[in-house]
Amino acid sequence: MTTLIAFESSADETSVAVVKDGKTVLSNAVATQINSHQRFGGIVPEVASRHHLEWITKTLDIALEDAQVQPEDLDGVAVTYGPGLVGSLLVGLMGAKTFAMAHNLPLIPVNHLAGHIAAANFNRPIVFPALALMVSGGHTELVLMKEPNDFHILGETFDDAAGESYDKVGRLLNLPYPAGKAIDELAHQGQVTIDFPQAMAKEAGYDFSFSGLKSAVINQVHNAEQRGETIKEEDLAASFQAAVIKALVGRTKRALTDFPVKSLVLAGGVAANSGLRAALTDLMADFPNIDFIPVPKQYTGDNAAMIGAAGYWNYQDKIFADLDLNTNPGLDFPLADLKQQDNE
Repeated sequence: MTTLIAFESSADETSVAVVKDGKTVLSNAVATQINSHQRFGGIVPEVASRHHLEWITKTLDIALEDAQVQPEDLDGVAVTYGPGLVGSLLVGLMGAKTFAMAHNLPLIPVNHLAGHIAAANFNRPIVFPALALMVSGGHTELVLMKEPNDFHILGETFDDAAGESYDKVGRLLNLPYPAGKAIDELAHQGQVTIDFPQAMAKEAGYDFSFSGLKSAVINQVHNAEQRGETIKEEDLAASFQAAVIKALVGRTKRALTDFPVKSLVLAGGVAANSGLRAALTDLMADFPNIDFIPVPKQYTGDNAAMIGAAGYWNYQDKIFADLDLNTNPGLDFPLADLKQQDNE
């Protein structure tokens, strides 16, 4: 049995968790900053860093108490070192380093994106090779994995991530930040009445683009205002969400057709979207031999439990770091060599 304590502070959630064997969450303390950032319509890095400083020791104490473990019961300290906001990352990293040094525990560096994907193990074990659709505020990627810790991007967004487009449309509709949940709820109250464009739909490959969709929604609203017309927000939300889901599902279907995988993981903050989960569930009827493993909704947002799940993979592979580990705000997975994939 391997028990890890994990630290996550890449954006606006301060979190510490205790996870056993990468699949059982013993505790997951999360302090959110949404109320502090809502009035700005997005994360203010300096404000986020200050909040992390206020909460890092508090969430650590809560996580240890909730898990009913002592430092001597732990096998390692997992921590997000990228990607994310550099000031925010530093707070969690310094907290993890201090705890690891004080208790003579190995420090385990974790890619935040790997954490999102590994959280699928809280649902049921990922079967490899696997494909992951990673959909969050900063990333929209299709990731191929032949085994744990083997991540290769098949396709990614050229501009806005899906989550970013949700937030920008949300600001247009004066919805609270983050807007994903509000738009999803609105969409289920409306009808698809507008056929918004799907960028790159006819192009080969697995890449995405959502900037044009966001602009089309903005133009639709502004044109209606100039004509003195009223657009039903529920229908606008339904039409926008339908276009996003169509793009995500279309590219995912192409990748599932082209690559012999055994499971599909849905991960990231937008993975909580009920419309997307339903559409992918329907898609999987065409792929009966592939297991669809969405991350449980309570672990789709940023949290330390997912870092503990990915940290377990690193612990198994003996991937450790020295105490001079630094942040890597632009960290990402490598791009897949599609020519090599074709030859295998």
